[in-house]
Amino acid sequence: MLKRIKEDIQVVFEQDPAARSYLEVILTYSGLHAIWAHRIAHWLYKRRFFFLARLISQISRFFTGIEIHPGAKIGRRFFIDHGMGVVIGETCEIGDNVTIYQGVTLGGTGKEKGKRHPTIKDNVLIATGAKVLGSITIGENSKIGAGSVVLKDVPPNSTVVGIPGKVVRRDGVRVNKDLNHGDLPDPIADILLRMQEEIEQLKKEVEDLRLERSREHGHTNL
Repeated sequence: MLKRIKEDIQVVFEQDPAARSYLEVILTYSGLHAIWAHRIAHWLYKRRFFFLARLISQISRFFTGIEIHPGAKIGRRFFIDHGMGVVIGETCEIGDNVTIYQGVTLGGTGKEKGKRHPTIKDNVLIATGAKVLGSITIGENSKIGAGSVVLKDVPPNSTVVGIPGKVVRRDGVRVNKDLNHGDLPDPIADILLRMQEEIEQLKKEVEDLRLERSREHGHTNL
């Protein structure tokens, strides 16, 4: 246990250049606190102390802003950086050397039963605000871009971006050479475009009504 605690602290120094001292890391890193609390909760969960396990996970959530279900399986050297808003579901499985950032959700779609959360293989990085949903697998050494929504399996050694997430690089080679950042789906831009089209349609209808009233007024004068 002591060896695992030292390993958790060492990962913080390796991943975060802002970490300056052991005391600072131990006392102020909420991601580290959430992982330690989860280890206790998961130990209780496996021994069917479900209520006590959930109680510990909820207390941890209150103090850290990170929600990890006690049923989730998490490997070694797991690092949560600026973890506020992170959610990890009950049947999620996370390998070794995985890094996730704030706002990441490893959740379900609400449709599955049994295994309904993602499996994250070794050496995966999931960037800020990404959502990985459903009983899917993220392959080894893959990267999920910030804000992406991933609903399908990701092969090993891949980079995924966009909504829905698409593989843009695999084994160091671009998968779609025509894809660039400006081509990524943007739901806000789509909404604004539809609003603009509706405004143009309304303007046309108003203009048609104005012309019709003008013609009627001309006929009345005659």
